[in-house]
Amino acid sequence: MMKKHINIPVFIPHLGCPNQCVFCDQHTISGACSFIRENAGKTIEEALTTISADADCEIAFFGGSFTGIDRGLMTDLLDMAQTYVHSGRVSGIRMSTRPDYIDEEILCILSRYTVAAVELGIQSMDDGVLAVCRRGHRAADTEKACRMLGEAGISWAGQMMIGLPGASPETERQCAERICRMGASACRIYPTIVLHHTELARMTASGAYTPLTVEEAAERSSAVLEIFLAHGVECLRIGLCDSETLHDPDACMAGPVHPAMGELTASRIYLHRIEEAIEALFLENPAMTGAELTVSVPCGEISKAVGQRRANILEIERKYPVKLRKFLENPEQIRYNIQLGIFSQSDRK
Repeated sequence: MMKKHINIPVFIPHLGCPNQCVFCDQHTISGACSFIRENAGKTIEEALTTISADADCEIAFFGGSFTGIDRGLMTDLLDMAQTYVHSGRVSGIRMSTRPDYIDEEILCILSRYTVAAVELGIQSMDDGVLAVCRRGHRAADTEKACRMLGEAGISWAGQMMIGLPGASPETERQCAERICRMGASACRIYPTIVLHHTELARMTASGAYTPLTVEEAAERSSAVLEIFLAHGVECLRIGLCDSETLHDPDACMAGPVHPAMGELTASRIYLHRIEEAIEALFLENPAMTGAELTVSVPCGEISKAVGQRRANILEIERKYPVKLRKFLENPEQIRYNIQLGIFSQSDRK
């Protein structure tokens, strides 16, 4: 059985970031307002007391641009993390950073440590979107960083955002495709949240930016997730970690905040897969009008396939002349794979 993977996050809010993107407020996202070096070890020790000994753990420096912070602090933190690797208590180190903060010097430093992965805040591969968001780098910088990491033998994950100013479903799909082609081993998908005290909040108030609804965010996230699935790129997370901070109206102004954005996105994929299967069924046999169907899904996936408050069932039965009578689990099916069947007396059990 594969070991459960767990990150032990050490947040370094906004340390190392050279500018302020229109959407960014790392203090609110991470729930931390400052970084105290001495607390990093305490955070790791406390986390390790709650983690099973058979779990695969990595120390993860998240929040800011880790490879852009003061070199002395960066190597000090890496040295500390490496002691946990040498002791066998964690398996490796990962970090988040900006694409333009990857260069030969950084790669030389990282080569001295057990770096499991670098997570790049790519956000978009459209130069127009990057400019509107004031990212301070271009898509070419991202391509260069990905190439350098690959040549150095360092695994990397691409973080992208949905619903950025100037973005469209098409630019988002193109971003996902390019992340896959550049060699990502994993990805994260973040629908854009409007936080108070950001330029995006001012753009929203003036009408220059319209946040996505939860439904729109789930739909657009499902479109890019389909691309990652097709390329075998693992999705580590969809949406920011749910926290009291993000539900605080004094922190979050607008946008698709939802405690289960990942499940909503997965549910959209199941909806589209069921729709495709029904359309294929009618194409083969137009006389299937009024059919009562079963839907077979992988184990543990029924709630996603049904949708919250039976949303997928209601949508399917509104759109097609069929009845979805029962959802069944099939241990031989892989995730997101569905199979339709004709409802029979035996299915009533």
